[in-house]
Amino acid sequence: MNLDVQKVKAETFRRMHHGGKILLLPNAWDAMSAKIFEAAGFSAIATTSAGVSYSLGWPDGELVPRDEMIAAIRRIADAVTIPVTADIESGFGATASDVADTVRQTIQAGAVGVNLEDTVHGAGRTLYDLPQAVERIAAARDAARAAGVPIVINARTDVYLLGIGEKSGRFDEATRRLNAYREAGADCLYAMGYFDAETIGRLVRAVDGPLNVMGLPGAPPVAELQRLGVARVSTASGPTRLAMTATSNAAQALLENGDFDIYRDAISHPEANALMARGS
Repeated sequence: MNLDVQKVKAETFRRMHHGGKILLLPNAWDAMSAKIFEAAGFSAIATTSAGVSYSLGWPDGELVPRDEMIAAIRRIADAVTIPVTADIESGFGATASDVADTVRQTIQAGAVGVNLEDTVHGAGRTLYDLPQAVERIAAARDAARAAGVPIVINARTDVYLLGIGEKSGRFDEATRRLNAYREAGADCLYAMGYFDAETIGRLVRAVDGPLNVMGLPGAPPVAELQRLGVARVSTASGPTRLAMTATSNAAQALLENGDFDIYRDAISHPEANALMARGS
């Protein structure tokens, strides 16, 4: 991707977090899903680490080889004209230097944002100590600055997702971490978990920057999230799992009934080809 074009996309993507209208960000897992989201009218897309991993034959949790993840991000970014932000899990490495290298490669793949979490993969229900986590965010920012692309860093804490510490203390720990990540160079802040409207409102007020939440069943609808002050809502692996469910249901119907009418409402072959045509 042309560096000047990538810079413009990054700046455009950054403005989407501050325009007063919530950024609804679907998560793609391959070029096809990315093209579908773009054709539907979304202004930007994210990748889903879980969905990409599944499509490549791996479970979620930073088990897919980094070069395979980067290659998938490149295919997604090449497939669309809108900004793409990439889920790079915890940065694919134990050190801040590893995170910086992953961010450089992600930028080279064409992404204009990253989602970076604080989970220590392979170590059970563990987060990086706060000083380490802060260092990793700062390394990501420095790598982007050196690359010349002002990417949007979405810093995610998994305090709630992993059930870290006593339940009564998770709100304070999550906001403490997110505000520290903001100071280290993060642009958007993400408390990963399943929250009611009251908790989301508290997070918006306590976090010193744009807040990202996860949009899955049980979450308030987009209009309510905007009223609460949420800047960005992403769908995580929801679309991927929906596609997996549809395929599973079709497979069972085919085995049980042997009836090809299950494909009656599918997109046609010419429509699919037209969608995926280069330059479309």
